[in-house]
Amino acid sequence: MTTVGVPAGWPATEEEARAVQDELRGRVVLDQPGPTPGQGHVTGVDVAYDDGLDLVAAAAVVLDAATLEVVAEATAVGRVSFPYVPGLLAFREIPTVRAALDRLPCPPGLVVCDGYGLAHPRRFGLASHLGVLTGLPVFGVAKNPFTFTYDEPAPARGASAPLLAGAEEVGRALRTRDGVKPVFVSVGHRVSLDNALAHTLALTPRYRLPETTRRADALCRRALQEAATTRQAPTS
Repeated sequence: MTTVGVPAGWPATEEEARAVQDELRGRVVLDQPGPTPGQGHVTGVDVAYDDGLDLVAAAAVVLDAATLEVVAEATAVGRVSFPYVPGLLAFREIPTVRAALDRLPCPPGLVVCDGYGLAHPRRFGLASHLGVLTGLPVFGVAKNPFTFTYDEPAPARGASAPLLAGAEEVGRALRTRDGVKPVFVSVGHRVSLDNALAHTLALTPRYRLPETTRRADALCRRALQEAATTRQAPTS
């Protein structure tokens, strides 16, 4: 397990973080389709926090896109690198997420975040931020619509409806199970929205959430529990 410190020069204030978002947002690539669903690797990333212990754990789980079997996995644990501020959550997560990705023994391929990309107040959520910094194709699948609006998709699996910021489409509400609450898909970097939707459906053969998210969530929670237990253990 890798222990991650706060990177040198990492933003410490909201003003600094927003300036970084403004600088990097112009590097987002939105005109590439991304990998073909069902081929190669697809990697889920997720994080878990213990703010009381100043710990964040990240997990990266690589799946075979055709079979959804686990190919590789890695974790990293570090200090929380930024306070909780809505719209700036990427600054809390990226150092440990990148460390977990760097620990993988194989290329991650497409990366799926538990969060947002273009569907972000500043159009630069975690999926976009991570994609720009790593150069990887990345998109986000979120559990709720954040501050955006949408009409309910039709009840059948695969139905979708625009996720809107005013009149601007920033993602899609996608039904992954018949009659079950949709998930919210937004592009991050080097993936089209249609392709992100197809990948999301391929990753949800049984459950509402993608297998990438489910497996990364379970792994980062275990890593956090182990790190917290070690931190709290009495010393002799």
